[in-house]
Amino acid sequence: MKTPVDMIVGLGNPGPKYQRTRHNAGADFVRELAHSVSATLSTETKFFGETARINLNGRDIRLLIPSTYMNRSGQAVSAMAKFYQIEPQNILVAHDELDHSPGSSRLKIGGGHGGHNGLRDIIKSLGNNKEFARLRIGIGHPGHADQVADYVLKKASKGDQQLIDNSISDAIHYLPLAVEGQWEQAMNQLHSN
Repeated sequence: MKTPVDMIVGLGNPGPKYQRTRHNAGADFVRELAHSVSATLSTETKFFGETARINLNGRDIRLLIPSTYMNRSGQAVSAMAKFYQIEPQNILVAHDELDHSPGSSRLKIGGGHGGHNGLRDIIKSLGNNKEFARLRIGIGHPGHADQVADYVLKKASKGDQQLIDNSISDAIHYLPLAVEGQWEQAMNQLHSN
């Protein structure tokens, strides 16, 4: 399947209180991606977030970090997708993933929300379309479901944060393959890292 990417979304919560918390791993990914290509994210009220336009391997790509809270991420995603007429299958959403340990990033195409409120809202706002791609950035699990809400809203330990940052760098390294629609190659290389 050769489905290219036209829009990359990084999920997180807005404001200094949530900066660099585990739940903001997706937003951290998009910030680092913008930085890696010397792009500046700027606030765009009509898209309810911070945006930039970048060129990766000759492809014109829109970046978006919603400034809504996580459970309202779909508002920003649908606003930008509708404005630029971007189909769900051409969207990549980067988000934190409890089921993978820090240091692990995985690409996935389609699927459910897995209990992730940001993904749940995006699926709903795209008319229950689940076909967008995901970059799942491992943050680890606290061990018990009752601890998840508190865990994701806190900063990771220094060691875990370094592993998360390393996995973000790895994902950026292999991103051009995914952007071109070379999903199998991108997955094989990122997942064997």
